[in-house]
Amino acid sequence: MNKGTLKKELKDKNAIFACAREFNMVGDPTRLKICYLLCRHKELSVGDIAEVVGVSISAVSHTLRKLQKANMVESRRESRTVYYKLKKSPFVRVMKERINHYAKT
Repeated sequence: MNKGTLKKELKDKNAIFACAREFNMVGDPTRLKICYLLCRHKELSVGDIAEVVGVSISAVSHTLRKLQKANMVESRRESRTVYYKLKKSPFVRVMKERINHYAKT
């Protein structure tokens, strides 16, 4: 393959930045822990996540808002409790595959 073709592939900056944003979302240890839990369970409440991860409800809510803004999680409210689950997307599917692979070892 010639270098001109390779350089042309990198001109799709939107695709590159979108991919970088998705990987950056799970690069933070707290976000990765939350994603790990949500990969292994259908949905979890903010309070349950905070207790298991060992951070404040406020910190978990802030992190979940970031994940929601990145279109990785969705929420539902039941009375005063908010539950989160992962959205279906190609990135989330890959993340689930990798997490499940490592969880088995």
